Amino acid sequence: MDAQKIVGILLIVAGALGLGYGGFSYTRQTHQADLGPLHLSVDEKQRVNIPIWAGIGAVVIGGLLLVVGRKG
Repeated sequence: MDAQKIVGILLIVAGALGLGYGGFSYTRQTHQADLGPLHLSVDEKQRVNIPIWAGIGAVVIGGLLLVVGRKG
């Protein structure tokens, strides 16, 4: 399997996941304070939204890479 097919499959999978989930979230530690024996921290939950056009574009480009890879 050549690199073009692998990239095409990865783009299709990533685009489908982006369309299915619409984004992902992660936790970021923003503030820390050490006051003697006390340790204080604040965790913020962040969300990254993936636009629909990006998911569709990834699926289309991945499909094109697979089709062009077959002809070449």
